Amino acid sequence: MNNFSVISKSSETRARTGVLRTSHGEIETPVFMPVGTLATVKSLSPEDLTACGAQIVLSNTYHLYLRPGCDVISQFSGLHRFMNWDRPILTDSGGFQIFSLARLRQITEEGAEFQSHLDGSRHMLTPEKSIEIQLCLNADIIMCLDQCIAFPSTRDETVSALNLTNRWASRCRDFFQSEPRENNALFGIVQGGMELDLRAVSAQSLVEMDFSGYAIGGLSVGEPAELMLAMANAAIAHLPEFRPRYVMGVGTPENLVDMVSLGVDMFDCVLPTRNARNGQLFTRTGELNINNACHRYDVNPVETGCTCYTCRNYSRAYLRHLYMSREILAYRLNTIHNVHYYLNLMKEMRNAIEMDTFDRFRKEFYRSRAEIRTQNSIRLR
Repeated sequence: MNNFSVISKSSETRARTGVLRTSHGEIETPVFMPVGTLATVKSLSPEDLTACGAQIVLSNTYHLYLRPGCDVISQFSGLHRFMNWDRPILTDSGGFQIFSLARLRQITEEGAEFQSHLDGSRHMLTPEKSIEIQLCLNADIIMCLDQCIAFPSTRDETVSALNLTNRWASRCRDFFQSEPRENNALFGIVQGGMELDLRAVSAQSLVEMDFSGYAIGGLSVGEPAELMLAMANAAIAHLPEFRPRYVMGVGTPENLVDMVSLGVDMFDCVLPTRNARNGQLFTRTGELNINNACHRYDVNPVETGCTCYTCRNYSRAYLRHLYMSREILAYRLNTIHNVHYYLNLMKEMRNAIEMDTFDRFRKEFYRSRAEIRTQNSIRLR
């Protein structure tokens, strides 16, 4: 099932815009997906997300399988009605959470056996089980189960994980095709660690299986940004042009701009929501820490000219007061601003690509951030 169309391209980079069609609406790409791990983007309502311009959200198979469970969500025919979200949803496979959260995990050819981080109960997540759970969640886009590895890893460890990931991808595809659905698309996940040739091998193997889209996993796990970009580029070179490309778990505003220039279409990351809860707010010129004493009397919004609900109604001084007092409203207002910033950044990139000014946009983006860093450096001397 291929419901993706490339609409426009940059003449100076590989950046492109597109439209991904789902049963819950069209998604304009490049797109950022706010992370709603437990069927909610922390501190925000679906109405908040819509007001921020969210087109699609991401939820997590591992967490929702453990709690509340498919027996609950099936009563609502999937996540959309359960969480009152009428736009597209993507679910990840659970592989990364088993790697990062589960205790006493054991990876075998059959699947991943793990102990729940909630109650210690034992579970086996096979490729088939991962797809079965995601079909119960009825996400518009579902992901193949993959084996995640640590950074750094040896080449032998990387080769083993790559081969297992590809065998699991084949099983995911076969099970998915045996349960025909019109409302779900299946994406494969490229692995290969930090080895350029293995990234290419993984991508080529997945393309032969003919998925609706292709994700690039195993990045933003502690490697330098230059290495991350090189690995993504190595995979993209072997992915079909007219299928969506999704880099998982990335990243900073700089990461997004650089990845879009390589031709990436989809992103997710917890940075805007997690950092908001820690008092860090994103702006055009860099990050702002709202707990800093300099904001105590500041009557300005987080960012002058920002049209988000927070900036239209509240000052830095008030946001600092809420944050220092640990008021719940602080997390909501901070998160609204950060999610709006990320989604507006994607919108600006789409507009720049359509006008064929993306390369200029990218240079101006970096110039504005460099200027504020230079100013801050001068103040500290």
